[in-house]
Amino acid sequence: MFIDGWNGVAHHLAQNMDVAIAAAADLKALRAYARERNWDNLRLLSCGDNTFKYDMGSEDREGNQDSTVSVFAKETDGKLRHFYTGHPWLSHEVKERGIDLLCPVYNILDLTPQGRGNWYASLDYPPKVQTNRH
Repeated sequence: MFIDGWNGVAHHLAQNMDVAIAAAADLKALRAYARERNWDNLRLLSCGDNTFKYDMGSEDREGNQDSTVSVFAKETDGKLRHFYTGHPWLSHEVKERGIDLLCPVYNILDLTPQGRGNWYASLDYPPKVQTNRH
């Protein structure tokens, strides 16, 4: 769901920064999934054969995955520096909301009387109903 939102604003972000989505999947599978989800504005990178996913804490050696957001900065001498990495969990007791501000869906649900409740995004929603617009 984060990537859906980022795909929609990627052209705005590109005015000020480089954005890439790094995933554990191999590049062929990642591109196929991106086509299915209509992610056409983002640069997609595979971490399949390198240690990036372990280095950033988005996957452990047992294969357990967690979303992360990492920021890197290019120094004036051209060197790339890791600035920070954020995880969805705020602490061991609070397992979510650490990067929710980056996803408007949660914020919009939080504006409603019932809030977000126990709702979590799915990768398998029913197909969209097509409407005829005239």
